[in-house]
Amino acid sequence: MTDPNEQDIQPPQNIEVPGQLPLLPVRDIVVFPYMVLPLFVGRDMSIKAIEAALAGNRMIFLATQKALDVENPAPKDIHMIGTVGIIMRMLKLPDERIKILVQGIAKAKITKYIQTDPYYSVRIDKLIDTKPTATPLEAEAVMRTVKEQIERIVSLGKVLIPDVMVVIENLEEPGRLADMVVSNLGLKVDATQAVLEISDPIQRLRQVSDILGKEIEVLSMQQKIQAQAKGEMDKTQREYFLREQLKAIQKELGELDERAEEVTEFRKRIKDAKMPDKVLKETEKQLKRLEKMHPDTAESATVRTYLEWMVELPWAKRSKDNLDLKAAVKVLNEDHYDLEKVKERILEYLAVRKLKEKMKGPILCFVGPPGVGKTSLGKSIARALGREFVRISLGGVRDEAEIRGHRRTYVGALPGRIIQGMKQAGTGNPVFMLDEVDKVGMDFRGDPSAALLEVLDPEQNSAFTDHYLGVPFDLTEVMFITTANLIDPILPALRDRMEIIEIPGYTEEEKLGIAQKYLIPRQLEEHGITSKHVRLTEPAIRQIISHYTREAGVRNLEREIANVMRKVAKKVAEGKGQGFPIDPSNLNKYLGVSKYVPEAELEKDEIGVATGLAWTEAGGDVLYIEATVMKGKGQLTLTGHLGDVMKESAQAALSYVRSREKTLHLNPGMFSKQDLHIHVPAGAIPKDGPSAGITMATAIASAFSGTPARRDLAMTGEITLRGRVLPIGGLKEKILAAKRAKLTTVILPRRNKKDLEEIPKHLLKGIQLAFVDTMDDVMKIALRRSARPSPATRKPSAPPAPTRIRPLRSGKGRRPHELPATVMANRMPARS
Repeated sequence: MTDPNEQDIQPPQNIEVPGQLPLLPVRDIVVFPYMVLPLFVGRDMSIKAIEAALAGNRMIFLATQKALDVENPAPKDIHMIGTVGIIMRMLKLPDERIKILVQGIAKAKITKYIQTDPYYSVRIDKLIDTKPTATPLEAEAVMRTVKEQIERIVSLGKVLIPDVMVVIENLEEPGRLADMVVSNLGLKVDATQAVLEISDPIQRLRQVSDILGKEIEVLSMQQKIQAQAKGEMDKTQREYFLREQLKAIQKELGELDERAEEVTEFRKRIKDAKMPDKVLKETEKQLKRLEKMHPDTAESATVRTYLEWMVELPWAKRSKDNLDLKAAVKVLNEDHYDLEKVKERILEYLAVRKLKEKMKGPILCFVGPPGVGKTSLGKSIARALGREFVRISLGGVRDEAEIRGHRRTYVGALPGRIIQGMKQAGTGNPVFMLDEVDKVGMDFRGDPSAALLEVLDPEQNSAFTDHYLGVPFDLTEVMFITTANLIDPILPALRDRMEIIEIPGYTEEEKLGIAQKYLIPRQLEEHGITSKHVRLTEPAIRQIISHYTREAGVRNLEREIANVMRKVAKKVAEGKGQGFPIDPSNLNKYLGVSKYVPEAELEKDEIGVATGLAWTEAGGDVLYIEATVMKGKGQLTLTGHLGDVMKESAQAALSYVRSREKTLHLNPGMFSKQDLHIHVPAGAIPKDGPSAGITMATAIASAFSGTPARRDLAMTGEITLRGRVLPIGGLKEKILAAKRAKLTTVILPRRNKKDLEEIPKHLLKGIQLAFVDTMDDVMKIALRRSARPSPATRKPSAPPAPTRIRPLRSGKGRRPHELPATVMANRMPARS
């Protein structure tokens, strides 16, 4: 750095610069003429160069290194243009370094390196500034600009020694002014060296002016940022002082302190909440903490939020139950059609509650296909009991903290959904519905299903602890109702804690009653029309159910009814009439062509086609299984997107049929000469499960024997290699599917006969159930025996009846198909 006390030292005017001098490479600084500065020298090469200079005329050539990190620079690492300096003083330091005081004399350029060891000695040419190309007026303008820029930089906070400012102000030579300014700005070496190498004084001064302009922009932005930060600090300080003064004034006037008022209010609300002793102790502890804190700290805001939650939770508030059983029956019947099992369970709870004042709330789980009214049933139960209703959806929840909450150490922590629901209810005994409990997921944040174990356990939820509250909360009086479409995805331990109530799909008669009693009145009100404008006849409703929907619930049925109402509302709004009777003859004008073809129109016995029953998420459905034989080598082909279990059932069914070749009057050699292809239509839908075993065996037996299978009959059951028929699940849904398809007979495993007690008697009207133990029993019922043997069962020696065949171009005959083509109904696919 420049020593200000020696800036005015002038080199002797009569000193002549020799043509050869020792070279001293300097780092992180560029030496200018007329500049006096101290240098610390520690490299051996540099020390020897100084000793050589001191032994001669005390002159040395100072050139800057291109790279600062090079310890032993080569000639290519040193700038060619530098400054000739004279060593004014020298001092040897204790650490063997040398401190010298150097004054620049003149600029020079290295022309040749004469010596490189033990120090650099170079031949130089003295450089003299060229004559300025600018006019004196222009030179004066540039000098004034630079001096004004220096003053501007100092005003923006740049620190320059006052003596330097005096020297700069008095300089009148452009070249010396440029050198003086740039040597005191503390710029990077590359920028300073570029200024040194410019020989035109005016051009050099302009370069310095550009550098000063950039420096002014940087300093201006820096000052702006500092001013903004200072302004924020000043504002905060001012508000603090004003707030403290206000408190002092309020204290002098005898007014209640704001903090004391808040604490007093919290104390009153804590008393009114009637908390349990353990909870009260923790709440008062946090209140004392708040009382000692400054109100503006972040911690006080966290404690204040915690206390707000604690005083707003219903620790002792309970709603009075409506124990009038007749009124409850009326409410339940008003809201829902049928569902007798669920209604009976609610009435049982009310009866026990009437006899015993304190009892634990039941934990029910409604399982059924979509659209059967599981969620709306929860609202109806709350209305019948006279309780508050809270519903939270668990679909897609993957974070355990959604149930148990976050600990208060986290920023923005909140209680879990259970405590939030209790606060929303405002009472300690609401009807709490956990919707879609089978859709709960699990990831790295924990398993919400496991967090629900404590909530839905009557033996544990008396002390449910939320992470945010940190104290137990009693959930024993809450009536928890969960809903699910499937029971299998629910955690087994969680499933064990709940009372499972299955809600199956609706029959056509039930859908008709729901549409007439609930759906049509609701849609009339929502579309702004009345029964005077439109009248849906009973046959029209039945046709909507059978021709336009195929579901277990009634959601799509309501959509189709709404579609009719919209079109009627449009006609009424356009003034095209008032009354619009809708019957099967004009229904297609409102809803278009039928989406589903009724099964009654397709009833025809087919060879190799058997009708099975499948269970799906949307209820039961009919599943057709096709089998056909063709000339080959006895290979089995399975298609239709079948799962592994279903493929194994097909192989077991084929093995059973082969073992019964005598009973079925089959030619023993046909299994090795013909291929079998089994296909289940709706190939894009995955299908799996063992319950289609007897259906596959029937289709295979029909295909090989040429005997048609009954199309008015459906079957379900698992088959073993010995021909035993094993029980299956989803019996009610499958019987409903058969009834919707207008089938007259259903073959069931005999071990499923006990399950009929769970099925309402009216569902079994109009359908005949046949219970079987073995596959032989199934064959007797399902296959239509014909007196005339089929082509597939004739002996090879008995040729078929001659057939007139049109010859092909090649001269050979075309062999007719052995089996007729199968015909499948246009229907919605189902998974089994």
